[in-house]
This record gives sequence, structure tokens and C-alpha cells, in this order.
Amino acid sequence: MNNLSTRLKELRKLNNVTQKQLAEFIGASERGVQNYEQGSRKPAYDMLIAIADYFDVSIDYLVGRTDNPKINK
Repeated sequence: MNNLSTRLKELRKLNNVTQKQLAEFIGASERGVQNYEQGSRKPAYDMLIAIADYFDVSIDYLVGRTDNPKINK
């Protein structure tokens, strides 16, 4: 698994969010979220932003560029 798929699944489970709930928030299908978590597809830029916003983490954290989930403001 790549960093995005691993982190996405971890964040979703940590926050007790279903794939369906996340999909509804970001405007994707449940299958789309499953594909992101399996690493078979990568989200588009706007989806990546929506996922980061949902979990209040940085995009760099989601994609594995840092281990700090906080957004630098």
C-alpha cells in the first residue's frame, strides 16, 4: 500500500467514519473511496483537498511527505 491509502484508512478508522460517509462528504462514490484505500486509484486534486479538509490534516501528511498531520498556518 502507498502512503495515501494507508493514511486514509487509518484516519477514517480513527475517526469512526465509514467509507460511505466520507464519500458523501467529498462528493465521490463509496467505490471510489475503496479504490483510494486499496491504492488502485489516486484521488484527483480537488478530492485530495476535500479529504484533507474533512480530517483537518495537511495534504503533505496524507501523501506521506511528513509525519506531522497538522496544517501549517
